[in-house]
Amino acid sequence: MVFRFLLRYLANNEQLIQRMAESYPMRRAAQMVVSIMYRTKNMAQERGIHDMTPERFKSFMAIFKNNLKKEIEGVKNEIKKKPF
Repeated sequence: MVFRFLLRYLANNEQLIQRMAESYPMRRAAQMVVSIMYRTKNMAQERGIHDMTPERFKSFMAIFKNNLKKEIEGVKNEIKKKPF
């Protein structure tokens, strides 16, 4: 109950949302999402995803999942190394 109230308060606090949107981690996360989107789009065009069988789709998703994990770990390491 208290947790739900707290989340509702934080979600409706416009100044907090604005400050979070301007923070480095949020901007970096947005950059990563856009980067991943363009990479997958290029991979799909190169590998001909439109005529993909279910087996090929599963392998493509496995590669995508591994790349995503590597990117997230890289950003985590960057944040840990960067002094604030």
